[in-house]
Amino acid sequence: MHERFSYKTKDELLKKAQDLGLELPFSDDISPLLQPAVLEQFVVANRLVVQPMEGYDSEDDGSPSALTKRRYLRYAEGGSGMIWYEAVSISSDGRSNPGQLWINSSNIPAFKALNEQMRSAAKKQGISPLLIVQLTHSGRYSKPYGKPQPMVASLNETLDKVVPHVLTDSELKLIQDQYVEAAALSAEAGFDMVDIKACHGYLMIETLAALSRNNSVYGGDSPNKRFRFFLDTIDRIKAEVPGLPLTSRLNISDKYKGGFGVGEDGASDFTEPVLLVKELEKRGIRLLNISMGSPYYNPHVTRPYDNALPGQTIPDEHPLCGVINMINGTSLFQKEFPGIHFIGSAYSWLRQFAPNVGAAVLKNHDASFIGFGRGSFAYPSMPLDLMKDGRADPKKVCISCSGCTRLIRNLRPGGCVIRDREIYGNELKKLITDGK
Repeated sequence: MHERFSYKTKDELLKKAQDLGLELPFSDDISPLLQPAVLEQFVVANRLVVQPMEGYDSEDDGSPSALTKRRYLRYAEGGSGMIWYEAVSISSDGRSNPGQLWINSSNIPAFKALNEQMRSAAKKQGISPLLIVQLTHSGRYSKPYGKPQPMVASLNETLDKVVPHVLTDSELKLIQDQYVEAAALSAEAGFDMVDIKACHGYLMIETLAALSRNNSVYGGDSPNKRFRFFLDTIDRIKAEVPGLPLTSRLNISDKYKGGFGVGEDGASDFTEPVLLVKELEKRGIRLLNISMGSPYYNPHVTRPYDNALPGQTIPDEHPLCGVINMINGTSLFQKEFPGIHFIGSAYSWLRQFAPNVGAAVLKNHDASFIGFGRGSFAYPSMPLDLMKDGRADPKKVCISCSGCTRLIRNLRPGGCVIRDREIYGNELKKLITDGK
């Protein structure tokens, strides 16, 4: 049964996990989080990652706004070794909302300037963060002007609320061109690495599950055909933007019928995700950011929460189950592919105990890095506090209230309504006043 977080001590938390029949890793020694790591040609200062969380606050042309810059400079000043930019669209019509970042030839100077400012801010803390940009096309969740304009690789009975436009092979090839162009622009803007986003129901992950896409080079029963669009995109970027390291935020299971990494009943089946990661490893991919589920369909899978969104069904599952499922799923891939660095997710619900669980995961070689999405919204300076005090401050952590998600679902600027109340608490008040 679902329960809210109410644990004052580690013993209370571990007792609850034990009562649920779960084994929650825990370490009093958090030093593994603060150890450097060698990745590609980079030395990453520590194992803490700012995960991609959209702010819905770009300028009209897709460039970073003052609010965007504020958020990323707070990340840079906070001490994380890796800062993974939120989803940045490769095209205007592929944006998930009118405020989604969009990289294009006219705004490269703006992205480049922000990256330089971030590096300068982080340097004052003795950190040189790895900056990764997440390139995406929103596919079925495209909403560039505030209203749905779904474009899909294949139909999905579980998700389709209206009949979406099914992209032709020719249209997909044009979108692939946009990925390649956006990767080149990202390199010009000074990003260290490019993520080809393949998770959470957006276009790229849908191509991997396009079983009903018939008479196409990009779909059908054969995994090789369904993998083709993703792998060809990577191959083209490697050929046309040589020297640019690539990665992916990758769903290892959508956990719904008709998704990727699932059996016929919608339960996780990692057979095809393992095959895909083998192909990525062959292509020199040495970093993967693991996720599961969809924030639109089953958000509790990778974002366990205390409070559901208004009108949302509360899952019949304790949030600790989501935490453990993500740890175990990431561990399976980390053990199967020791030559790849994997980033784990779903730690924010653990609040002040998240660093202890993350450190234990690292000690057990169940992941290589520990990521925080909502936690970074709320507490961007947690890495510095860990370095200074050896613990996270309970008064600064994310409380998994879903306030940030409520804002962005209603196309408002996203951030922590509790810990960054002056800006985002006021945004939530406006939303409530509007009856949303």
